[in-house]
Amino acid sequence: MPRNTRPLPAAGEPTDFSTLEVARMLGMAVRSVQLMVDRGELEAWKTPGGHRRISRASVDALLARRGSAPAPAGPKRRVLLIEDSAHYQNLVGLLLKEEFPELELHTAADGIAGLALYGQLQPELLLVDILLPGIDGAALITSLRSQPAFSGSRLIVVTSLDEAQRAPYAFALQGVPVVHKPRLVLDLPPLIRQLLGTAQAPA
Repeated sequence: MPRNTRPLPAAGEPTDFSTLEVARMLGMAVRSVQLMVDRGELEAWKTPGGHRRISRASVDALLARRGSAPAPAGPKRRVLLIEDSAHYQNLVGLLLKEEFPELELHTAADGIAGLALYGQLQPELLLVDILLPGIDGAALITSLRSQPAFSGSRLIVVTSLDEAQRAPYAFALQGVPVVHKPRLVLDLPPLIRQLLGTAQAPA
């Protein structure tokens, strides 16, 4: 099968990994893994977005040849998205799956549910819309800041409101990075990398 061509899915097909995930499993540099793909030592294909995905079967086979078992996957870092639009829930989900497969996304569709879910999950990253049913994002942020556990979370506001329309919520947005929804695909991934210290997913 030619490299970089995704095989047809089959029942029980092994999962696949990003180049970064394989580099961590093998204890190697990302560039070394890329070279192994280029040499045909690992089977890989590219997603429509241009990112390599490496088959678990080929990673397992390599580890077996080395006489070691795959490293167990560690717990994923949690992200909580509080957003009432199904469209933007789906868009953020696709972005995180493509760019940050090591992150685990949870969603809430209103501010009250978001507060409850935050208490259960204690996520490392919180993505909050401003205009929400129940309580708005500004009130939600103010409430969370009163909780000691919130100091361990990073916060990004995602909104369709332009800068002038955000003025009534300025009391809650002081010092908080804001992503304007029309620029979400461009601006959200680099901001997540900056706040969480994650590496860019290699192509």
